[in-house]
Amino acid sequence: MLAGFQDLTFEFGSRVIVEDATWHIQPNERIGLIGYNGTGKSTMLRLLTGEYSPSNGTVEKSRGIRIGFLHQDLLSFDTEDSILTVAMGAFEDVLRLEREIEQLGHELEKEQDDQKLELYTDKLHELELAGGYTVHHRTEEVLQGLGFSNADLLRPYKEYSGGWRMRVLLAKMILQAPDLLLLDEPTNHLDLPSIEWLEKYLLHYQGSVVIVSHDKYFLNRMVTKTVELYQQQLHIYAGNYDYYEKEKALRIELQQRAFENQQDYIRQQERFIERFKAKASKAAQAQSVQKRLEKLDRIEDTALERPNIRINFQVDRTPGKVLCTLKNIRKFFGENRIVENAGAEIERGDKIALIGANGKGKSTLLRIIAGTESFEGERIWGHNVQESFYAQHQLECLNLQHTILEEMLHCGSQKTELELRTLLGCFLFSGDDTDKKIRVLSGGEKARVALAKTIVSKANFLMLDEPTNHLDLHSVELLIESLNKYEGSLILVSHDRYFISKTANKIWEIADGQIREFKGTYEEWVDWNNRMKSRTATVGPAAATEPIDKKPKEIKEEKKREPIDTQKQKEQKKVQKKFSETEELIARLGAQKADAEQQLADPSVYSDKLKFQAAEATYQSICQKLKQAEADYERLFEELMKFD
Repeated sequence: MLAGFQDLTFEFGSRVIVEDATWHIQPNERIGLIGYNGTGKSTMLRLLTGEYSPSNGTVEKSRGIRIGFLHQDLLSFDTEDSILTVAMGAFEDVLRLEREIEQLGHELEKEQDDQKLELYTDKLHELELAGGYTVHHRTEEVLQGLGFSNADLLRPYKEYSGGWRMRVLLAKMILQAPDLLLLDEPTNHLDLPSIEWLEKYLLHYQGSVVIVSHDKYFLNRMVTKTVELYQQQLHIYAGNYDYYEKEKALRIELQQRAFENQQDYIRQQERFIERFKAKASKAAQAQSVQKRLEKLDRIEDTALERPNIRINFQVDRTPGKVLCTLKNIRKFFGENRIVENAGAEIERGDKIALIGANGKGKSTLLRIIAGTESFEGERIWGHNVQESFYAQHQLECLNLQHTILEEMLHCGSQKTELELRTLLGCFLFSGDDTDKKIRVLSGGEKARVALAKTIVSKANFLMLDEPTNHLDLHSVELLIESLNKYEGSLILVSHDRYFISKTANKIWEIADGQIREFKGTYEEWVDWNNRMKSRTATVGPAAATEPIDKKPKEIKEEKKREPIDTQKQKEQKKVQKKFSETEELIARLGAQKADAEQQLADPSVYSDKLKFQAAEATYQSICQKLKQAEADYERLFEELMKFD
């Protein structure tokens, strides 16, 4: 075991974050730590690093373990050094050796000294053993993988924005190669190519990794174990996020069945007690049943406790067929070309995802469409268009001195205070919460305020720049559901591939200064893109001429898959069939048990000794069969889990 908790309890004042939690992190594990916003995921990571101390229990760590922790607070670090120098800080021992070797070299140039020459040779050998001749190349490789060009490497760290700074610090932490790497929302500041690079890198990482993330695709590809912080408990699932969702649903279903069966049993026993407690011949038996009920270990109901934000995008007016036309758009930042003589149209019903690497101009193009960025060319609005822009910087543009309610009152919605309080209630700001200052809110709470400001406009055209940042997985699902119901049109920038795949019906990509449009979903775009790369590699660029706007149906028809019915699948079907049959048997026996209990509850049966004995024997036989069926059900359930 590298690290973990043993019977750990942690409290913030009177609020319990986690209680009696045990969690052991083993070598080479990749773990996803999930939970709703505000439940304490980051707190769990800080407990592992020793930044927080538990109220009870222990935090266990193996001797000499090195822990790396990437979190948002690191952004307070600032320096004039180049980003290459900052990332090279991961190799303190190598840098110290290089300085010592350089100093010895200067001294040997001035005066020959056999002792110093021997020391110089030893230091060179020590540098070689420490991998000192490869650290510069490795550092450059990692920085380039995270989106930096060769020209960027010598630029001062302080020139970069928060997202790019976080990449430099991530590079440094990866290069330090700690035994346990803790990553708190690492994909928030990464573009799609950088996320894919990070996935490949971490898949071969020699240490253990714990990841807090709202990116489903990232979690599914990265983690082999999922730990959920829920109701002050840590629940461990031996698989990725998809496995967690299926397993949790099955656990809830199983617990719900057990709860309902126990409630049926309790009601039956209570009816027996009520009926016979006053009857002298049965009073002792009724009292015995009462004591048995009091000692019963009660199964809890499985009602999910989760914060449900209610996002309901409303549309006031229906726009014309074309919402926005871009003609001959030209935008440069110095010598950096974003678009040149580019054109595109946004039509009613379009839900467009604007994707690509950072620095290609996605947010710039979104601002051009929104009218908040200067440009050359024409942007023509269609008839009856009412737009609303949710920008990345909106979280920083919130007035920190305002309360939540004041911020909503100042956004020009013309709504009354009562109407705004009702809307904020949908975003989990109820009662006195609306009087909280913006400055004390978490990132997720600020994101919900910014979303509420976007919704209040009743726009028929939304422009969304990274709307899922700071939202937990459940809130992302609710946002997806709302956008799918939204009757207007939208264009969004996001690095969350799951979010894009569930919301977009068109893909825009900025390439060679042009806006390239793909009419289809994100999965279809990925499939098309991969086939184009494969075709280019096989037959050369000239032959890879398949049009980008090919219809998704045509693409799907080209895919031919032969069903493979493996032995494992046959076994799974066999177990699944037995599982279903057992489930039906339990239902039948449950009904028979209810009938038998009615017989036992009939006073006329008790007046006839033979009838009572027969009824009692039937009841006991059914109970025995039901017990066996439930045991089979649990065994088959466990067998089914092995196939996932």
